Amino acid sequence: MVPLADLFNHKTGTEDVHFTFASSAGESEDDTENTTNCSDGELQTESSFFTDDRSISAVIGKTSLDRADFGYPQDVKENSTVLEMIIVKDVKAGVEVFNTYGLMGNAALLHRYGFTEIDNPYDIVNIDLDLVVQWSSATFSGRFTRSRLSLWRRLSYAGCVSQNSEYFEISFDGEPQIELLILLHIISLTEDAYTELNLAVSVAENSKESLIYNSLKKSNGMLLSSDGILLSKGVRRALLSLADMRESLYGLSSLDDDIEKLRNSCCIRERKLYHSLTLRVSERRILNRLRTWSAGIARRVAFSKKLKR
Repeated sequence: MVPLADLFNHKTGTEDVHFTFASSAGESEDDTENTTNCSDGELQTESSFFTDDRSISAVIGKTSLDRADFGYPQDVKENSTVLEMIIVKDVKAGVEVFNTYGLMGNAALLHRYGFTEIDNPYDIVNIDLDLVVQWSSATFSGRFTRSRLSLWRRLSYAGCVSQNSEYFEISFDGEPQIELLILLHIISLTEDAYTELNLAVSVAENSKESLIYNSLKKSNGMLLSSDGILLSKGVRRALLSLADMRESLYGLSSLDDDIEKLRNSCCIRERKLYHSLTLRVSERRILNRLRTWSAGIARRVAFSKKLKR
């Protein structure tokens, strides 16, 4: 299946065709490749995407695929090597037809298939827990940071884990992973609020969400997000500091410098440089969106305060 599917170039989320085995409906789930990630399986592998009839049916508006609709001879119907190429939308004559290798960011595309896409909406930026600890220790102290991190752990929170490294994801739109917001909130608590929450964790029987909400909602200058997390001024400042620390890893060149280099590079003659710059530019733009996201929260807090006066 793969050689035939690879005849078509990939386009994330706007493909024109899907490929599937004619007998895939009868295959067991054990035969399908599984992918797990911190986003609860939002990314699909090439194998699972192409062999999942439900994804195809959703696109073409059918509740199921009836193999008889295609008019296959009986021997073809029983041959598990037969492929179906299904057109999922109208394509004008003379226009290139695109396939998809799955919904994944540039890092995964480059690792698995050797190419990247400009402005890939599935790109993310990782912020390591070590970077958060480094920021907190420099801002407060190592002992302070260890106690706040310990409380966060006791509330059963954790980041994403890969190859013994723990990290938090920043989405393409610049929104931080909720576990990062909770950790930064605990770090930014006043000593009295921290003591109260620490005591509540030790004795209360409520859920961790109730503990967070009831203990933090009393603080001033906070905004309740749709996920129930209160975003204080301290959290917003922390996000901006983390964005700056993360971007410093790219060296002294500016984002505009990287964009200009990307424009002048060739994806054929300078493949490594081109794909490296594509990743850098995408990640740095996400960090800018993180700053914008934090600033937007600040404006909403200020507006909310004006309404209360």
